Amino acid sequence: MLACDHGYFMGPTHRLENPRKTIEPLLPYADTVAVTRGVLRTSIDPKWDTPILLRVSGGTSVLHEDLSDEGITTSMREAVRLNVSAVALSIFVGTTHEKQTLLNLGKLVDEGEEFGMPVMAITAVGKELEKRDSRYLSLACRIAAEIGVHLVKTYYCEEFSKVVNGCPVPIVVAGGPKLNTETDVFELAHNALEEGAVGVDMGRNIWQNDNPIAMIKAIRAIVHEKASVREASQIFNENKTTRSVENAIHA
Repeated sequence: MLACDHGYFMGPTHRLENPRKTIEPLLPYADTVAVTRGVLRTSIDPKWDTPILLRVSGGTSVLHEDLSDEGITTSMREAVRLNVSAVALSIFVGTTHEKQTLLNLGKLVDEGEEFGMPVMAITAVGKELEKRDSRYLSLACRIAAEIGVHLVKTYYCEEFSKVVNGCPVPIVVAGGPKLNTETDVFELAHNALEEGAVGVDMGRNIWQNDNPIAMIKAIRAIVHEKASVREASQIFNENKTTRSVENAIHA
């Protein structure tokens, strides 16, 4: 999965200022692209056939101290009309708005069942990154599964296999903020799959890289070909270009 929905609360994120120019070159290598309906309408050409994961929750911005006060921003009927493949919503377990976001998820699952639309829960932590441990993520993922989602997106952590074993639906791993090196990204993806994740949903670690196509090709090899970290690094180096992404995007 290629995550490109950051603008829903972060605004014009670095190197995602022009969504279409960022997304278009990467689509041939993505199994799914995650966007909001605004970006879907303005920046995804209808002739492109990459499946869409539609972000349907929001209501806060990065300026707000508490990012957990989210609601449903796009209806299920609209998602069906837009012909997306699945919808996604963030839950904030353990926050002031825990109940609100979990009830939002329950409502979305009910509507998804009515329309035949798969639902993915995202175990968001807002600005409290220290919550990304196996105990917390196991709790959040299991609650989402109990409510009835078909898929959960969560973070990789130590003892990640405990999170997977406690969740009866498939888990994909978030890339999170941009990591220091390409090897760090490849290790995250490789280790997550080794411990039971079915895939990854990465954004900034791909399109904020100076060589985003090389990055997505390397990550794709880890997911689909079980490439090692070393093999992924080789694929990345073989596909690097001398032209910077900044020049490519603004050309």
